[in-house]
Amino acid sequence: MAGRGTPATALLDEQRVAHTLHSYAHDPRHESYGLEAAEALGLLPNQVFKTLVVDLDGSLAVGVVPVTNQLDLKALAAALKGKKAKMAEVAAAERATGYVAGGISPLGQKKRLPVVLDTSATNFGTIFVSAGRRGLEVEIAPADLTRLTNAAVANISA
Repeated sequence: MAGRGTPATALLDEQRVAHTLHSYAHDPRHESYGLEAAEALGLLPNQVFKTLVVDLDGSLAVGVVPVTNQLDLKALAAALKGKKAKMAEVAAAERATGYVAGGISPLGQKKRLPVVLDTSATNFGTIFVSAGRRGLEVEIAPADLTRLTNAAVANISA
């Protein structure tokens, strides 16, 4: 288990949460990290989720939505009882999470941010999220992801 190399995988191992890692050769020319993962791994795109960091009333938070959808910023703000959300600056997201854009995981972030998981995740036994590095996805039960991140579950995708 050791040597897999990201804070997300270390957290999963430490907490003894059932999960499967899936790696693929990341192509830096691909336009969408999430769709690239779905294509490379032969997955249903709506079962692969992207982790998006937002600025919510001056603090950072995370929305986790299918790669096929957009994040509904108003719905995310409402789910966290905030007023206004906008996409966070990439540098701020990377600093707070400890991950690089395109590889930000909702798990094992440097600074634990509030997380909202889109309700569509509950339609699947397992979903795929970044394991903390481009080209590495983790397959995990939505309930485990929710528990480990203390996520709210709400309809936040458009």
